[in-house]
Amino acid sequence: MKRKTAYLGMFLALALICSYVESLIPFYFGIPGIKLGLTNIVVVVMLYGIGAKEAFCISVLRILLAGFLFGNPFSIIYSLSGGILSFLVMLALKHTKKFQIVTVSVAGGIFHNIGQLCTASAVVENYNLFYYAPMLLIAGFITGFLIGVLAVEMTERLSGLLHR
Repeated sequence: MKRKTAYLGMFLALALICSYVESLIPFYFGIPGIKLGLTNIVVVVMLYGIGAKEAFCISVLRILLAGFLFGNPFSIIYSLSGGILSFLVMLALKHTKKFQIVTVSVAGGIFHNIGQLCTASAVVENYNLFYYAPMLLIAGFITGFLIGVLAVEMTERLSGLLHR
């Protein structure tokens, strides 16, 4: 139990570091909401290496802490909506055992953007925001793919540590 608790603390710290690093990277393509999603590496690795409950807890804790440290209340709301939807979709796909890590990560990236877009359109009461959907879906696919490739590599390298 002590070892698992230490791992959870380590993964939360890693997720917060990824959030901070991502906040420093100027990544803007003229469409609000496009991000690299570096912290999703931690979530995907935890989902496959430690467990769903632990991955979900770290994901939500990271969103809340990063929002308080580097963001604002709206960033917390948008990140929570995208993060929770993304996690639920990734969990469902993983449980089917029909999809590989990269595919699950791509779906996570896409549904994170869908969750944020739905929340943003509800908050500002303007459904014209859905005009951004094609670009956000493409961005979610690309970043989800890259994060998935990195998560596969990390899962393989950490397999001995994660499954003890």
